Amino acid sequence: MTLPRFYPVLPDAAMIARLVPQGVRLVQLRFKGDADEVPAQIAASMAICERHGAQLVVNDHWQAALDQGADFIHLGQEDLDNADTAAIARTGARLGISTHDRAELDRALSLSPAYVALGPIWPTLLKQMPWRSQGLEKLARWKARVGDIPLVAIGGLTPARLPEVFAAGADVAAVVTDLVAAPDPEAQTRAWVRASGART
Repeated sequence: MTLPRFYPVLPDAAMIARLVPQGVRLVQLRFKGDADEVPAQIAASMAICERHGAQLVVNDHWQAALDQGADFIHLGQEDLDNADTAAIARTGARLGISTHDRAELDRALSLSPAYVALGPIWPTLLKQMPWRSQGLEKLARWKARVGDIPLVAIGGLTPARLPEVFAAGADVAAVVTDLVAAPDPEAQTRAWVRASGART
């Protein structure tokens, strides 16, 4: 499977509506608000992505994603503990999985993921992480282990760091803070699209 190289991770449908039209082809909805709003957030995000030819990935809320007809879900390790991965697989939905150590990677690979994510590659300002920065060397080791499965790098990425991220073996660059904290998120998104040579 080939995925676009640039993968924004955004907090809500409003931000997806702003940034997807800037040339985004793969985007994650990571909505942390009121649970009652989740179905509407997913539906709105799906509609935006369909209009602009983008693929939506829904973080965490796997059941709501399936209920809304979403076909790509991202789960962290804690989310995996409570998810019915067999039910997800039965629908044909693709699954992306976060990993941080070898045991988590082995667990992810056992589920035939659409991609595996490793992070944080560099320190991130997004939230307190229980893991040290993973670094480029570990990124290269992960790529050797996952082979043809797309490898997503996340954590502290900037356009200037893209060449070394891709050289180390990442197939996709996932971006959070560098977009949502930018003075002009739309312009920064366009800069990322140019820097990544975002493929479709």
